[in-house]
This record gives sequence, structure tokens and C-alpha cells, in this order.
Amino acid sequence: MNQQAVTKHPVTDSVKHALAVSLRGVEELLPQDEWLRKLARSEATGVPLRIKLGLDPTAPDIHIGHTVVLNKMRQLQDLGHTVIFLIGDFTSTIGDPSGRNNTRPALTREQIEVNALTYKRQAELVLDPARTELRYNSEWSDPLGARGMIELAAKYNVARMMERDDFSKRFKSGQSISIHEFLYPLMQGYDSVALKSDLELGGTDQKFNLLVGRHLQSEYGQEPQCILTMPLLEGLDGVDKMSKSKNNYIGISEAPNAMFAKVLSISDVLMWKWYTLLSFQSEAAIAAFKAEVAGGRNPKDAKVALAKEITARFHSAADADLAEQDFINRSQGGVPDQIDDISIAGAPMGIGALLKAAGLAASGGDASRLIEGGGVRVDSGVVSDKALKLEPGTYVLQVGKRKFMRVTLS
Repeated sequence: MNQQAVTKHPVTDSVKHALAVSLRGVEELLPQDEWLRKLARSEATGVPLRIKLGLDPTAPDIHIGHTVVLNKMRQLQDLGHTVIFLIGDFTSTIGDPSGRNNTRPALTREQIEVNALTYKRQAELVLDPARTELRYNSEWSDPLGARGMIELAAKYNVARMMERDDFSKRFKSGQSISIHEFLYPLMQGYDSVALKSDLELGGTDQKFNLLVGRHLQSEYGQEPQCILTMPLLEGLDGVDKMSKSKNNYIGISEAPNAMFAKVLSISDVLMWKWYTLLSFQSEAAIAAFKAEVAGGRNPKDAKVALAKEITARFHSAADADLAEQDFINRSQGGVPDQIDDISIAGAPMGIGALLKAAGLAASGGDASRLIEGGGVRVDSGVVSDKALKLEPGTYVLQVGKRKFMRVTLS
């Protein structure tokens, strides 16, 4: 593509840099030539572009996988553009069917308000609140009224709506599709009209809705937005996407020590994808780190740096330093500074029953397997006898490298 030919404004080095930042780690940026024109125009005129992310405040499992899109927003924000964090308090009352094979229940107003505050707190851990425009789509959706809704519905046809993958599959299998579900992508698209969005971000499952926004902006005489989708983040196992149900996640509210240790547990291969999607380091800095590792530097150094960056983002730099020291202490056989306490009655008690009672083993059989594998310690001493009984007293139980519990047995 001849970059100079596709825009009326000069494609300077800073515009090229902005395009590279935009493309970092993305799944798709469509249409790329239109986005380049917007970037060049913005630099030439000094008018920031309007970058929109809409999220329905459904009850989330908040983990760092959810921050991938927010990180991209922050990168664009740091380029000087206007970031709009849109709470879909109106669209939540419809229910987004994206990726579903049945209708998703709508939320109550009370649920929406509680969850909206949760999302806002989450966003402010990544975005700069002073440079973020927080909006609610009820601002323009409620006043639209019945007449406005009908006029909006007239701007999109059923055939195109049925091209949406989840609608098509449900229709072919004879599953119910409610008319109100067609309104969801229309209302999300109308958000882009109301906000005069230049770029809308979303997950890969939102591509259809984002394209509806482009179509509606054209229908209303606006310049169509570009769309940017981000990939899903693999979890700790490096196989499945990060989720609580897979137990391969890092919650953004987890303790610093746990967060740091979990980042260090990922594979060396997965680490580089996490760097691309989660780190705020430049691609040049990441490439330099990767070259050093390829040249013989211990990959753990890179992983420690990533763990400290992520921990500091959701806690503080001091917490990240303490978490690193805590990890070093534990790797050398030490006990963390902060561990949970529990009191259990029933002494003398077998080690297997105690592990289960303390929540460190799922069952007696699980406890036996842990002991056989040398993964159980009592007061730093490895337990090899599955028949061990503990008398009344206070003990520090350890399972594996990261699970500790101070147990007072009576």
C-alpha cells in the first residue's frame, strides 16, 4: 500500500508510529487505510480522534484477560486521542446474544448499577481517569422513543442481520430468536452515531456489532468508524482462554504475592504473547529483551520483569518489590510473611484429614497423592508418612510452592 497516496495529509514518522501502536497485538484493524487517513488528519489538524469501547455491565469474572482491550485503549490514549469508556446501561436491558445459542436474560436496573461501578473501577486501573470520557448509553437511547427506534430499525435489513453467525445457527437449528435481540446490534451501532466515534474496539466476538456501527454512521451521514478487535488471552495453562471456570486466571484483585507468583508460573513461550498484550513496554524494548534471552540470558529475568509490571499496575511498585522478595524466600524454602490462619478441632488428626479440613487437598486420596509426590510440608519439613498424626499445636502447612496455611489444631 502506498501510504502517502491514501491520505490528503502527510504520513509523518509519528503517524507511522501511531499506526504501529494501533496494530500491536491486534486481531484485526479494519479498514487499515481509513485508520491511517484518520491518524494523519488528526496530526495535521490537532483534533484528537474519538476512541470508543462499549461494555455492558454484566457481572464479570474480573481478571487480567479482561484488561487486554483496556490496554489498547490506554496506548491510544497516550497518543493523545480521546478515549470514551461507554457503560451500556441501556443495552444491558436488552441482553447481547453474541456467541450465545439462546437468549441471554436482561439485567435489572439494580444489577446494572452495581456492575457498572465494578467496570468503572476496573477501567481506572488501566486508563487515565483524567483523560477518559465516561458515558452511559441511556443518555441518548432513552430519549429515542418508539418513533426513533422504528426509524433506526428501518436503516438495517433482516437479511443482513441473519448473516450474524449466532443468529444463523439458531435459526437453522430451530431455536428461538426474539425480535428484541435484533435491536441489540442496532442500539450498539447507534452508540457510535451518538458519540461520533472514529474507532471502536471490542473482542473478536463483537465484530458484527462493530460493523453495524459503521453502517449506521454512513446512514446518518457520518464518516464511518474503523473497528479494532483484540485476541483472547490464554490463561496460565497456555491452552485455554483465561477464565475462572478453567482455574487458569489471575484476578485483578488478587494479593500481590499470588499475582506475582502466578505470572512467574506461565511458560516461556506464553510470556512473550503476554508481553505484547499486557505490557506497556515498547515493542522495541520487548524485542531487545527477547534477543537477550535468545542470546543466553535467563528467560526468568524477563518473566520477573513482567510479573513486577503487572503486579505494580494493580497494586504498587512497593508491593511488587515485596512480592518478588516473598517469592525468593519461598523458593529457598522460606515461609511467606502473610499467610492465612485457621483453627481446627479434632486433635490428634491424621495429616490427610488435616489437609482436607484446611482446604489444601480436595479429598483424602488427593492428600495421599500430594504426600507421595513430596509436595507436603509441615513446618518446612517434607512429610513422607501418610499415617502421620499431629497433636494439638500450631503448624505451618505447605502444599506445593504456593499454598500455605497456619493451622491451630486443638
